[in-house]
Amino acid sequence: APAALPVLVLACDRSTVRRCLDKLLRYRPSAQRFPVIVSQDCGHAETARVIASYGDAVAHIRQPDLSDIPVPPEHRKFQGYYRIARHYRWALGQVFRTFRYRAAIVVEDDLEVAPDFFEYFEAALPLLRADRTLWCVSAWNDNGREQMVDASQAELLYRTDFFPGLGWLLLAELWDELEPKWPRAFWDDWMRQPEQRRGRSCVRPEVSRTMTFGRKGVSHGQFFDQYLKFIKLNDRFVPFTRLDLSYLKKDEYERSFLPRVYSAPEVRVEELQGNRRRELGAVRLQYSGRDAFKAFAKALGLMDDLKSGVPRAGYRGIVSFVYRGRRVYLAPPRDWTGYDPTWS
Repeated sequence: APAALPVLVLACDRSTVRRCLDKLLRYRPSAQRFPVIVSQDCGHAETARVIASYGDAVAHIRQPDLSDIPVPPEHRKFQGYYRIARHYRWALGQVFRTFRYRAAIVVEDDLEVAPDFFEYFEAALPLLRADRTLWCVSAWNDNGREQMVDASQAELLYRTDFFPGLGWLLLAELWDELEPKWPRAFWDDWMRQPEQRRGRSCVRPEVSRTMTFGRKGVSHGQFFDQYLKFIKLNDRFVPFTRLDLSYLKKDEYERSFLPRVYSAPEVRVEELQGNRRRELGAVRLQYSGRDAFKAFAKALGLMDDLKSGVPRAGYRGIVSFVYRGRRVYLAPPRDWTGYDPTWS
């Protein structure tokens, strides 16, 4: 029998965790194969009652250390990020050290999952184990807004150098590597630094398998109103475990994806915006330099922030998306040599 693959739900003080848990329990194909573990921080009584109401359907664990965290004075307003990093460290330690699982899917209490969420991760797990150049599988497309994805290609997956988070799968081996140096705050941006990523990629979908409904949180809705609330949640069940995902292995991917990108005819951003040269099919928009990337991303409605020089959803600097119904590759020149961490 396949080893159990737990879903770790990180919760704090949002009783809306109910919406997250209801969907997970509705869609999970087996309680044995996919145990749900809710780790609660913050000691919030109402949230604890909601979690307890599920009885044996979920395991409820509680982060024991609720003390204030000493932070540098200029970080006082970031106390929440320190608490989150501490909670992640404890909860992942429970999953991999105490319960001794070999892999886990991590979600937060404000995520709603798609009907094929479990199918996706079950199919991608062997790939993650087989390809050492991958370090995570994520349910999230950072540019996954309705008009920027091809919903008819719900089975399409990509490699990305950007760590997306927001519903992601990791192996126990990765936790062995990260735990000793786990940061005190801002864990996701820390993972995006070259020292942690070490040239590895994640798998991400064309159409997101999670969506976030939580505007209330430490980031105070900054991205939520602009981007997150428009992310399209996949609604068409894709039988991923019956598909061949070997095209995502690094060598195969670079043999097929890179020629597809660089054989696409180059267009100017004005031609895209003016909806011209429609006959070309998939097209490429070339950027060189940080300012050009940001200008094009802004003009086309892509997320334009870079973390350690890596654009959201990018692979070798290439961001694939749909604009006015056609496939566009925003790409650096063919002789790209790597990310520049000073781009931010």
